Amino acid sequence: MISYITAPFKWFFKLEAASGLVLLLAAIVALILSNTNLSNLYFAVLDTHLLIGTKNFGLDLSILHWINDALMAIFFFIVTLEIKREFIQGELSKPKQALLPIIGAIGGMAVPAIIYVIINLETGQTLRGWAIPTATDIAFSIGVLSLLGSRVPVSLKVFLVALAIIDDLGAIIIIAFFYSNEIQYGYLFLMLLSFILLLILNKFNIKNFAPYLFVGILLWYFTHGSGIHSTISGVLLATTIPHRKKEKDYSLLLRLEHLLSPYVAFGIMPLFALANAGVVLDGVNLNSLLSPVPLGILCGLFFGKQIGVFLFSYLSVKLKFAEMPSNSNWIKFYAIGILTGIGFTMSLFVGNLAFADALNNMDGVKIGVLTGSFLSAVIGYIMLFIVTKKN
Repeated sequence: MISYITAPFKWFFKLEAASGLVLLLAAIVALILSNTNLSNLYFAVLDTHLLIGTKNFGLDLSILHWINDALMAIFFFIVTLEIKREFIQGELSKPKQALLPIIGAIGGMAVPAIIYVIINLETGQTLRGWAIPTATDIAFSIGVLSLLGSRVPVSLKVFLVALAIIDDLGAIIIIAFFYSNEIQYGYLFLMLLSFILLLILNKFNIKNFAPYLFVGILLWYFTHGSGIHSTISGVLLATTIPHRKKEKDYSLLLRLEHLLSPYVAFGIMPLFALANAGVVLDGVNLNSLLSPVPLGILCGLFFGKQIGVFLFSYLSVKLKFAEMPSNSNWIKFYAIGILTGIGFTMSLFVGNLAFADALNNMDGVKIGVLTGSFLSAVIGYIMLFIVTKKN
């Protein structure tokens, strides 16, 4: 399945493995802050409003919204750069090589969503959270995998990274189509006009990022006003960044990825975790965990992801649509599938969108995401440790 490992992949894997530990620390700090005497200060800071610009041309948002709407647009920008690179010349550039993680990712999104819907079917108002358990957190899952070192075959590491990247692509599509507000057509027109200008820059292979950045900031502002979630602007901007496979020097895409990825991995993602993982645990018990929202997310992440990834992948190999990763077997493969249940960053992000108008459900979202991700990480690690041998 894997004939070579690209240098960008090796760099990406090391970066995400290290950032997973920082992300874990940020989540722990958030839980501590929200359950101590600092709780009121913690939530007050997140609710503090900050005006950027002027009253006539600017935005007045809470710090939490600046993190989730503006900084996460940069996160989505980097994610889309990674997706684009992988499909042009990375591990997903060969159809036969890409098919297994694509099919596995589809199963890993479909089965958790079905499980969540079944559990929340009788409480219709919570069905909007169906997409929360569908995504895999790249940094956390790779971070756990890195703890096993050379015990895990490289082909399985590539599979997990590829599947997580495709999961992110699926999450982007879900956000664009299912979690947008009422469309404001004036802003939508300006948004599309900005995107066309970016396409023109790409057409002429402009390698200076300044014009892309200027138009991209306008694109973000217009997207925010259009009713489509503002993070989609980061996706659109990234698709227009030029990357030519035969270029001898680093393309603009690779330069930006190497420049910005560390800031996203060690700055934006931990800040997002710090702002969104805080949940008051006072009064949390088994009954609260068994309520529809957290239970649906927990079961979707822990059971749905591993079942969906394994079942769809197994069938695709048996039907000869795809090839089994080299130096692997189905037990190791299933253990990797368990790690895909680490949802964290993207699951919390989708939860914020799903219940933006029903904040009473957010504690349940956080409990479900944290519990499901924790179980997937621990059980996945233990199983991989048992079924693999140290090289």
